[in-house]
Amino acid sequence: MNPKVGRRVLAIAESFYPESDRPSVVAGLVMRLDLIIDGLIMGSILKGGNDATAEILKLYRSLKRNDINFLLINGSILSLYNMVDLDLLYSEAGIPIICTNSSGEHDLESNIRRRFPMDLAKLEAYRKLGKSQSVLLKTGKTIFARQRGMTEDDAKAILNRLTLQGNVPEPIRIARMIARALLEFSADDRWSAQKANA
Repeated sequence: MNPKVGRRVLAIAESFYPESDRPSVVAGLVMRLDLIIDGLIMGSILKGGNDATAEILKLYRSLKRNDINFLLINGSILSLYNMVDLDLLYSEAGIPIICTNSSGEHDLESNIRRRFPMDLAKLEAYRKLGKSQSVLLKTGKTIFARQRGMTEDDAKAILNRLTLQGNVPEPIRIARMIARALLEFSADDRWSAQKANA
């Protein structure tokens, strides 16, 4: 994959309150590789649920665009172990995928067993993801990535193109800020009261 300027990524990031019953807010940001923002879509997923893959597919399909060239997801394990099925997502969306994580993963199998002792499917979904690969970026920082539908070298080239500083790609950074802002706005008691009285 040649990282051309006109190519577009749909970057997916989320925000949630760990101790709240509220679903996770998901932001999908369309950005060109020259960092021009070209679209925005919002959704939600359940914490600890199994709907992350379906929601990402829904967001992608609802954009009704054929000029999105790949997906960039802030993690393949979302919202307290809501796993993204990367193989299914790649098969259904038909475009390459990069999942990034800025800090790696530590002993998640034992955490999954503890949180979901009766849910063997969730543990299997985690194992199916495979190990993430560390990628040293041009910024001197390391990011961890999984990809489907492209080589590690292509994924590295794209991540370098999209990362201006540190180890968070720009479309992910902006999508996270949008998701967080919407989460906080929707949790504001004044807004909730106004909505209920409308």
